[in-house]
Amino acid sequence: MKIKSVNLDIVIGITSALPQTGKPEIAFAGRSNVGKSSLLNALIQRKNYARTSSQPGKTQTINYYNLNDALYLVDLPGYGYAKVSEATRAKWGKMIERYLRSSKMLRAVFLLVDMRHEPTANDCAMIEWIRSAGFTPVIVATKMDKLSRNEQNKMLPVIRKKLKLSAEERLIPFSAETKAGREEILSIVEEIQSGEEAPEKQEEDRP
Repeated sequence: MKIKSVNLDIVIGITSALPQTGKPEIAFAGRSNVGKSSLLNALIQRKNYARTSSQPGKTQTINYYNLNDALYLVDLPGYGYAKVSEATRAKWGKMIERYLRSSKMLRAVFLLVDMRHEPTANDCAMIEWIRSAGFTPVIVATKMDKLSRNEQNKMLPVIRKKLKLSAEERLIPFSAETKAGREEILSIVEEIQSGEEAPEKQEEDRP
């Protein structure tokens, strides 16, 4: 998939209404500091376009990135051990759940987990949210460059077992440093875009 243009079109907070974008949306969820912003920067090949930080909880809004004027990559707030109050974390959780259940254009959800650690209780809760909203999650195991090949091979089955992944639920190892896994993720994004375009194209092809 060729990235021709990207723009941060929409930013919404806790009290904002969800926008009606009219374009397919692909969301990225994960605990605080798991590397969502780094992944998005790697996908769009723009250094620091999505703000990164070593401080958990940097993304406190839902950010809509317009890709090629064809679809939106949606960056959800991180959950878990962000340095904010419990009340604020609860509000973020409600905002994420509201988005997953209410967005009319949401087509897929990528769940990011840190490959170096066993998935947390919050990760397990999030994947159940995604499934209960009717989506087949795509799991991205980030920071793979921090582990040796042997360590990666040990952790991937642990992640799959902990998250109770089915055969059709994909698990993609990813590194923002080496860009390993980038093409596979973009391939899925392109599949979704092609699927959205197909009905209209078929209509055009009719005599």
